Amino acid sequence: MIRSATRSDTARAIELLRDSRLAAGFDGTGKSGFAFPFVASYAERLFVRHLEMMNGCALVHDVSGVAEGLLLAVAYEHPYGPVWLASETVWWIDPAHRGRSAFAMLDAYEAWASGKGCSFVGMAGMDDDPIIARLYERRGYRHAETHFLKAV
Repeated sequence: MIRSATRSDTARAIELLRDSRLAAGFDGTGKSGFAFPFVASYAERLFVRHLEMMNGCALVHDVSGVAEGLLLAVAYEHPYGPVWLASETVWWIDPAHRGRSAFAMLDAYEAWASGKGCSFVGMAGMDDDPIIARLYERRGYRHAETHFLKAV
């Protein structure tokens, strides 16, 4: 079941955020080469901010009362013109609980964005994973831009 997150999901959300970072290789093992420490208090702040902000979205994939997936996003007016869009901050589903739940989470996210008056929804993909790219494309998402980062 996909539902809105609550404060009672905080501890599990921190674990899911940690797992998502490890899977993305932000511990230095990923292809990007970027590493920065996981700090639980930052993860908690990120989760709570999405719960509390007026244009924040915090969804969980609930399995028997336990959050096994998390999707955080924000809705905002694009800086170039009067168009609202939603942008995913993080999306992670515990590997043991993936499958159709991914589609259900995207459905809930897209419905939330539409309800906020967004004309577009955005999703990110770490590295160049062709599996996630195909998933997004099957859902109607199109490649919009590529970001590059450089450590300084």
